[in-house]
Amino acid sequence: MAPGEAAPGEEERAEAGSARYRRAMIALFCAGLATFAQLYSPQGLLPEIARAYGVGESASSWAVGAATIGVALGVLPWARLSDRVGRVRAMRWAMVCAMVIGLIAPFAPGFVSMIAIRGAEGVALAGLPAIAVTALAETIHPRALGAAVGSYVAGTTLGGLSGRIVAGLAGDPLGWRWGMATVAVLAAVATVAFLVLIPPTALRPGPGMSMVRATLQNLRTPGVAVLVAQGFLLMGGFVAAYNYLTFRLEQAPFGLSLAQVSWLFLAYLAGAATSRWVWRIARRRAPTAVLLGCVAVMLVGLAATLAPRLPIVILGLVLFTGGFFGAHSIASGLISRRAGEARSQAPPLYNLGYYAGSSLLGWLGGLAFAAWGWGGTAATIAAAAALAGLMAWGYARSNGGIAAVDA
Repeated sequence: MAPGEAAPGEEERAEAGSARYRRAMIALFCAGLATFAQLYSPQGLLPEIARAYGVGESASSWAVGAATIGVALGVLPWARLSDRVGRVRAMRWAMVCAMVIGLIAPFAPGFVSMIAIRGAEGVALAGLPAIAVTALAETIHPRALGAAVGSYVAGTTLGGLSGRIVAGLAGDPLGWRWGMATVAVLAAVATVAFLVLIPPTALRPGPGMSMVRATLQNLRTPGVAVLVAQGFLLMGGFVAAYNYLTFRLEQAPFGLSLAQVSWLFLAYLAGAATSRWVWRIARRRAPTAVLLGCVAVMLVGLAATLAPRLPIVILGLVLFTGGFFGAHSIASGLISRRAGEARSQAPPLYNLGYYAGSSLLGWLGGLAFAAWGWGGTAATIAAAAALAGLMAWGYARSNGGIAAVDA
């Protein structure tokens, strides 16, 4: 039995409000904050990074994309490792590695070396999204699991928010390198809190099937495959929006500074709220119906960002962000429910699609921006979101309808 893991039957899974429940939620909140602050800290700094290295808008997006590719590559191996050494131990290894690399990344001497280091950082950061939902399922009683997943997603949302805002505020007067370094130090503090607070899981991981076999089995399960595709499309569109809206708002008629643009990431607070709020609605409405409603909100918000007036753009960004995180929270909660024997590998497979979409569509959105401006990027995002909604509707229709699927 791995250290930090409880033997079968030694502990029952924690009920909502218990001491172990609170410890688990605070620890994973800190881990989500540290992980996603580091992962997305360059996003608000992309114009400065592009100018510093003499690269274009699309190329600069690899400061984010290299890390998200690393996450996509790392989630399945980390999940498999956690089957062998235990969820808690694997997450600790991942967080410590990410903390060390994160403190090095801002001082890379060139663009290529920065991208390489960011890729390695992403592989380390993958340990949290690969394992966190499964660890929650083995720590929290099923009655409280949906809300616990929502709380974890809220922590990742606030991590992404704080990383972008702190990097922008520090980077404006001090330069982008010190903006990223400031975030890395804050993430290190949150990592230490996670290491101290994380409780052992109540259930011991089983041996699990091989990574290849589990992946193939999940991809042959239509409900899982649809959610993986949705993660790819929705996250890809979401990252593209935040990557290139920054460039748009620095241009006329807005003319915002780097620090001013960074405050727009406060729209993430809408995501922190909706990631928990959607589960209250899902108690009364079918989860797929809630997910489709969130996609519709994303599209309405995206349309508003086309307006030439800043207040309307901000409102649109809030709606778009809230809709995305609501859809992501529902999908994260459904993925294990739809999986079969390979359940422990289903959440990391979802995250593989999620971060692969972040990298690929985040880059393609830049090509659209270079060719057609923000309107081209917005059209690309809208197509991805609409396709994700159509897939969710099609799967529900072929499995008893929206009210019956996932009941």
